[in-house]
Amino acid sequence: KPGEEKQPKEPSPLQCMHLAVVACGDRLEETLIMLKSAVLFSNRRLCFHIFAEDSLKPEFEKKLKEWPSSYTKKFESNIYPITFSVGNAQEWKKLFKPCAAQRLFLPVILKDVDSLLYVDTDVLFLRPIDDLWHLLREFNSTQLAAMAPEHEIPKIGWYSRFARHPYYGSTGVNSGVMLMNLTRIRSTHFKNSLIPGGLTWEEMLYPLYQKYKNYITWGDQDLLNIIFYFNPECLYVFPCQWNYRPDHCMYGSNCRGAEEDGVSILHGNRGVYHDDKQPTFRALYEVIRDFPFEDNLFQSLYYPLQSKFLDTVHTLCGRIPQVFLKQIEKTMKKVYENRVIVYLGANHRY
Repeated sequence: KPGEEKQPKEPSPLQCMHLAVVACGDRLEETLIMLKSAVLFSNRRLCFHIFAEDSLKPEFEKKLKEWPSSYTKKFESNIYPITFSVGNAQEWKKLFKPCAAQRLFLPVILKDVDSLLYVDTDVLFLRPIDDLWHLLREFNSTQLAAMAPEHEIPKIGWYSRFARHPYYGSTGVNSGVMLMNLTRIRSTHFKNSLIPGGLTWEEMLYPLYQKYKNYITWGDQDLLNIIFYFNPECLYVFPCQWNYRPDHCMYGSNCRGAEEDGVSILHGNRGVYHDDKQPTFRALYEVIRDFPFEDNLFQSLYYPLQSKFLDTVHTLCGRIPQVFLKQIEKTMKKVYENRVIVYLGANHRY
């Protein structure tokens, strides 16, 4: 109707959901487990964009080909070298974690991709990516990216207590899970602290880094916080259950969305999948890592997970197992319902 904003079309089931990750150093296994969790539960086809050091490329290709055909047909993968279009490449590569700054350059590199979900290697999907992908349709006319808050409570937040640079909102945002409309990012001129007029994304990155490099602690995440501090209308903030980290339970439960609906995306930052500090996070990682693709999900994934959780009840995170188990149980039930419907439908034809 005249005067009404045109709503975006519902995406076709045949279109890819684009997922990007950056892997350097010893992050091969962690990345593969993340991709495995994505494929296990997603409904629509996935397009993986893996940015990796040259030495890791053959291993990624080999390992992904070893997956059963029933799963490899659910995705396609592209592997790219680590590249930075502006500034000093070595400087970018060493910023915070190795190669993490690559995510800042995704709108420039993936010119033919309209929308994209970027995740860190230490992320696990406990429900279909489809459900997060649908949030793209909730963006208003100015929003072009979505992230979760860095903290729920400002008085214990890192940014609110220690940051020496501008940051988004009252607690900052965490960039480990970032949903992006790349088309909008490429076409927007961003307000900034460098010049009175707007700058494109690519024009802004290196000068912004040069201005704030002596004040940033968390590398590219700090740069994103600075960008959205000056452009808050461009950011959609999604709830904490889509980027659930140890901070949400290690001081007591402080993510209401996860308490109500369960964790949707687990983010095991600070290496908690590989040490004994947060056994609940490690339990989920190990069970998904060890799950044989073609096995029964409840028998070989959910029940071992319940068993492992019994050993974590002495920790603050382990005292709230329902937060970790609720969504993954719901997701597995849906997977089975879909398979039963397909099976019955196939038999019905005969």
